[in-house]
Amino acid sequence: MKFNPKIKNIKREKLIQYFIKHKIFKNKNFLKKIEKINNPFSDEHISKKNIEQFGPELFDLYRLHQIILKYKRTTVLEFGIGWSTKVFANALLINKKKYSKKVKSLRFNNPFQIHAVDNFKKYISETKKKLSSNEKKVTFIKFSKVKMCQYNGIISTEYNKLPRINPDLIYLDGPSLFNVKGSINNISTAHKDYMPMSCDILKIEYFLRPGTIIVIDGRTSNYRFLKNNLQRKWKSFDDYEHDQYFLILDEAPLGNLNAEQNKFYFN
Repeated sequence: MKFNPKIKNIKREKLIQYFIKHKIFKNKNFLKKIEKINNPFSDEHISKKNIEQFGPELFDLYRLHQIILKYKRTTVLEFGIGWSTKVFANALLINKKKYSKKVKSLRFNNPFQIHAVDNFKKYISETKKKLSSNEKKVTFIKFSKVKMCQYNGIISTEYNKLPRINPDLIYLDGPSLFNVKGSINNISTAHKDYMPMSCDILKIEYFLRPGTIIVIDGRTSNYRFLKNNLQRKWKSFDDYEHDQYFLILDEAPLGNLNAEQNKFYFN
């Protein structure tokens, strides 16, 4: 499978033009209002009191949009919502316009849809306001509580409810550290010195089809936890500069149908 998520840095002005062209952001003035300096190491970022969504990271969002288009993704599962939700919905609508007839023979049960889950109702409300009327038609957002748990004896977190879909792209940028219920041996991620440690993807791994892509935004420790515990043949790509990590399920197809799906994705 030919997959390479690494792209060259792009000048800010070109990124702005790209997002305006695709009607993701209205104009430069609108972008100035919503854009903030995102410092993941600041006390504000990791504060329990801070439940404000952060502004858009233009390069990261551009790459997500490009991956959906280039690798013809049809069904997105998103952990943690925000501007990425809008970007995914926008790209899926472009793919729907191009490929809706083609995918009918490929048996995708949720084609051109994004299904997202978050543990903050405020984030859900704010994200829905970002979506255009057409984007809302392909976006399905669930609220779910998150609890501390164990995966093979390793302390981690899990959502109580997940969307019932089989995605071809998974985006991990949630849950929030501090809105997690319970503890294991007195350990909880609701602590400034702990990191996100979600195990949800591990639990659904064997349902995923070869060709599935996982994108992990930041959450380096969570990425390493997943990489060390995933059981199938995954190929990884690390982008430390932009704090993003990528995995693709690079193994033999499950059958003729999955082989045809991968021809669609990668040809």
